[in-house]
Amino acid sequence: MKYLHLWSVATAAALLTACGGGDSGPGFAFLPGVATTPTTGTLVEPQATVTTLTKAQIDAGTKASGLQALSGAAKCDVKVVALNYTTLGAKNEPTNASGVLLLPAGSCADAAAPLVAYAKGTDLEKPRTLANPADTETQLLTAMYAAQGYAVVATDYLGYAKSKYPFHPYLHADSEARSVLDAIRAARVAITSLQGNLSGKVMFTGYSQGGHSSMAAHRAAERDFPLEFNVVAGAHLAGPYNLSGAVKLGIAPLGYQYFVPFQVTSYQKVYGDVYAKVGDAFKAPYDGYIENLLPSPTLNSTTLVTSGALPGANGESPSQVRDLLFQPAFVSDTQTNSANPFYLDAKKNDLLGWSPRAATLLCGGAGDPTVPPAVHQAAMKADFDARGVKTVISVDVDPQIQSNYGPGGVAPTDPTSAAFATYYGSYHGTYEPPFCHAAARKLFDVLR
Repeated sequence: MKYLHLWSVATAAALLTACGGGDSGPGFAFLPGVATTPTTGTLVEPQATVTTLTKAQIDAGTKASGLQALSGAAKCDVKVVALNYTTLGAKNEPTNASGVLLLPAGSCADAAAPLVAYAKGTDLEKPRTLANPADTETQLLTAMYAAQGYAVVATDYLGYAKSKYPFHPYLHADSEARSVLDAIRAARVAITSLQGNLSGKVMFTGYSQGGHSSMAAHRAAERDFPLEFNVVAGAHLAGPYNLSGAVKLGIAPLGYQYFVPFQVTSYQKVYGDVYAKVGDAFKAPYDGYIENLLPSPTLNSTTLVTSGALPGANGESPSQVRDLLFQPAFVSDTQTNSANPFYLDAKKNDLLGWSPRAATLLCGGAGDPTVPPAVHQAAMKADFDARGVKTVISVDVDPQIQSNYGPGGVAPTDPTSAAFATYYGSYHGTYEPPFCHAAARKLFDVLR
């Protein structure tokens, strides 16, 4: 089965999902438990309806793709609405971000809808917006949630689409969380203008980087704004919650050439302490331009490599890509020196140590080569368990992935085979998301 490209009328932007990060620091500058009137989350310009997708259009796409077995038939038409809203940057600078509101319409227009706040996976393309009905991630959200009666708001993040922020603070929890929470505020304003109806219940979810972002937003909502957000559930999918652990272990995930340089240069821009000069971390020729490469205004995951902007065009393994990109002394110090600045910055953005009050789901696939659950999901669940947190369940969708995509119903084991390359190359970005979203929907349906 193929779940992406559901009802595209044009080629969707290349989608690359990956990891994300969080900060367990003091949070936003608001008193916990005190109702506030935030000055962010207001609309920069009026919401704009892009289109309305009918139930018949949605069903035609999910039937053709095979997704309908997981999503179910559409119960609602869905209005696709573009948002542009105020938020804060990584250092609390006033700025803006854009995003999309997917609002149940037609026969569902008058029903009180729960609001699902979604955070997207790693995006390498600066112009991309989720306010595009042909976008594969938007299509998945439409089928799984909005067409089932949930209002969905999803941020494009800082530094993308209409955002004027000069960079994307990749894997930085506070700014990711803020982008998500301010998207909720903006969505509430837009829904009122559109004469929509919300139940008041808020649910968080996100995939890959978005799994980390959604957990950071869930944490911030419960900790800093408990009177503003009635959080009833969080479903955090295939996210990298244990960033410092991954650094110490020297994890070289599939897609290393995108994710790790993005993280290193992001932390340098946010904290200013990762390296004294870029050549201390990166080898030539990458040190000449790497700081301003991601996200790219013109290149995608394929052309970043085929153009030579990033290594990997000759089939190098993730560890070989690492050796081409980074200075060996930099890599060694990140793994062995407990005072290494990059390790400490990653530790600031771990999500270990908090206790969700609302029902919480962790989901991933054991075979994921991009965000290994053994490093992130298992560590997160063990951390919750060690502190006696009873609100969290953990789901492994690897059996479903193997059954649907593995030759003979099992994962291929020969690393030199084409089947192995296809299976693991598609695991995180294509195979895993629908099964984890189905698990999230199952939780949300109980609590809606």
